[in-house]
Amino acid sequence: MRTYTARMATRDSHADQPDVIAAIDIGTNSIHMVIARVVAGGRLEVVTREKDMVRLGSGVGEMKELSPEAMDRGVAALKRCAILAESFGAPVRAVATSAMREASNSKEFRRRARDEAGIDVDVISGTEEARLIYLGVLQALPVFDDSIVLVDVGGGSTEVLFGQSGSVEHVRSVKLGALRMTNKFFPDGNVLEKSVSKCRKHVRSKVASLVYESIGIERSVAVVCSGTALTLAAMAIQRRGGESPMKLNAETFTVTELSALVEELAAAPDLDSRRMVPGLDSSRVDIILGGAIVLEQVCIALGLTELTVSEYALREGALLDAMQRLGVAGADELAGLRRSSVFHLMGLCDDDPDHSIQIARLSTMLHDALCSRLGLSNESRELLEAAALLANVGLFIAHSAHHKHSYYVIRNSEHLMGFTDREIEIIAQTARYHRKSAPSEKHAEFAALSPADQQLVRSLASMLRVVIGMDRNHDGRVAAVKVVAEQDSVTLGLVPADSRELDLEVYSTSDRSLSLSDCLGVPVAVEVAPRDATG
Repeated sequence: MRTYTARMATRDSHADQPDVIAAIDIGTNSIHMVIARVVAGGRLEVVTREKDMVRLGSGVGEMKELSPEAMDRGVAALKRCAILAESFGAPVRAVATSAMREASNSKEFRRRARDEAGIDVDVISGTEEARLIYLGVLQALPVFDDSIVLVDVGGGSTEVLFGQSGSVEHVRSVKLGALRMTNKFFPDGNVLEKSVSKCRKHVRSKVASLVYESIGIERSVAVVCSGTALTLAAMAIQRRGGESPMKLNAETFTVTELSALVEELAAAPDLDSRRMVPGLDSSRVDIILGGAIVLEQVCIALGLTELTVSEYALREGALLDAMQRLGVAGADELAGLRRSSVFHLMGLCDDDPDHSIQIARLSTMLHDALCSRLGLSNESRELLEAAALLANVGLFIAHSAHHKHSYYVIRNSEHLMGFTDREIEIIAQTARYHRKSAPSEKHAEFAALSPADQQLVRSLASMLRVVIGMDRNHDGRVAAVKVVAEQDSVTLGLVPADSRELDLEVYSTSDRSLSLSDCLGVPVAVEVAPRDATG
């Protein structure tokens, strides 16, 4: 496979960088917020935390729908978070995981969060969730140079990640979680006949493919994090005869101790008896057994023996991610991650990546010239470039309707990291409309976008369609595009790379210019510009 240097755009630095940042983790079981101050060297110093056990995943049909009561609890918790964040003057990054990924009515919750609490919620993929957890763990433990396997058991899903030196080598999100297993095998927290055995078998079946995929991946340190693991770690340490430490970060316990805890919890057949189990957090009495079995079986399947605890997880990773997105520090690191993941997916699926790189280069030129007129931001430049690089990945499936296949590949790929769910959707739809029909509300995916994002896709896709005409021969004969924008017209000047004619490129670009003309509200003309012209 050929290797290509990634040169996607980075964002401009923000002149007014916030001193305090808030991150919210909207999980299946609970909503956590952490507020931190940015101190010298770009480090984060936690100011305060907020936690509510809202049980979003306690809705109808195995987490396929958020119940009205769960949504009410969630929105109320977000209102409290918003008030607290505002008191510190902290911008908020809110990410949602398994329950929101799966619920058919998650858009209604997001709308209410925005309208009632003033918080925009990003629903992130399981892969992105694992990356953010890894980012959080790296702030808590000195494992950057180690080859680690990270296991995070949440309420609705379990994320398993293999990484080293800050890079993700392999990641898998599995629909196994404390609340999900409780609903399936331990209704109302009760242990029924053979339910423990059935739950263990179910978990093993779900992680079998992960075991196969991870063969040969080094794992010198095993790290666990989040509520289930921290609760079990505290219980294991207590059973050694000592008091549970005030801080669990970097503490260790063994998988043998974990299995003993599973047996102890299973021996308490109902909630009343389980409340008597020493050291068990009362808020987790009903769901701890399901979560413990998931952690136990994943660890056994992966051959792990000792587990190191990280007190930092998704919310801390989201906090650092927010800091990078706001340009406070390390923005190039996040942009580099996005950049490399786009090029990786292109390299996997595109037979003519040089053409895609040429299209991306010309697309950013056109964006730079027209962004103000189209009301676009620097963020949209990066999304357009990503869409240009990935527009043809659908050819990996078939040439016919490959624009639709490109949408599917981009939208469902686990290779894109560092992007929010919304950003991936914008990239995918821009790529989907690079040819054939223009964006239309007759298409369900486009109709589901907000009005602002619909307009963004129209603008980005119109530029991408035009630029594809500039490399009609796939031979890079257009060196640059020079844009002359008058009040009542726009002219695109194609600058030749050499002495070859550009008749086909001018015709093809002009033929594709109608949607761009509609977005600009003026006619678009195409001509050949002098070779010494600058784009």
